[in-house]
Amino acid sequence: MATVTMYSTVWCGHCRRLKRQLDEAGVPFVEIDIERPEHRHLGDRIEAHTGGYRTVPTLEIGGELYVNPALTEVLHVVRRAG
Repeated sequence: MATVTMYSTVWCGHCRRLKRQLDEAGVPFVEIDIERPEHRHLGDRIEAHTGGYRTVPTLEIGGELYVNPALTEVLHVVRRAG
């Protein structure tokens, strides 16, 4: 299965929902809080991808960023990436 990294924040309700959905679907993921000082540079990467916004949740799968994806999109990408 492809490695899934979720960039999130502690205050993000959409992040909590997607984490729950991924857990229920059995999709393993690593979560990174982009507001922690050691991870702020990852938020900069998201800003570059979105035209200036630190939108969360953003998932990285196979080197590609997916901004605020629906569970169905994540499952499709994960299955395709193998």
